[in-house]
Amino acid sequence: MKAMLAAALIALPGIAWACDEGRVEIRGNFGDARFRVEIADDAEERAVGLMNRESLSIAAGMLFVYPDEDIRGFWMENTLIPLDMIFADATGTIVKVHANAVPLDRTSILSDAPAQFVLEINGGLAARIGIEAGDEMRHPLIDQDIAAWSCSPDTFVEPG
Repeated sequence: MKAMLAAALIALPGIAWACDEGRVEIRGNFGDARFRVEIADDAEERAVGLMNRESLSIAAGMLFVYPDEDIRGFWMENTLIPLDMIFADATGTIVKVHANAVPLDRTSILSDAPAQFVLEINGGLAARIGIEAGDEMRHPLIDQDIAAWSCSPDTFVEPG
């Protein structure tokens, strides 16, 4: 059942999806995938993240947005569900996928390379879809002048 749901996240070829602040898209050798996201773009939101949640919809996640690239560190204290952490640089290029972070674990999980964005999704989902380092993430908060996969003017949807 979960495999079928994960497959449903992959977009059909030839369908263009509008860039939207409530959605992250990823493309790679597997095709395209999209997730509904909450944005954590200030220190308080990033500190809380997905803590104390008992579940996360299969097609949902949280996008952590930082003002610049740096080595990013996360831990799972007070996080009750396993998560995949997808680290991306300023261009939206994925630099690391950490699979199945262990709930309630205080071990630091590092990006290993400078990252400006971190997408957290359900644990194990990135591998089931085929998301890996080198794939590209698209979101309007990625600087469109340097984005590896930009939101072209004909695909951007103004928030509102």
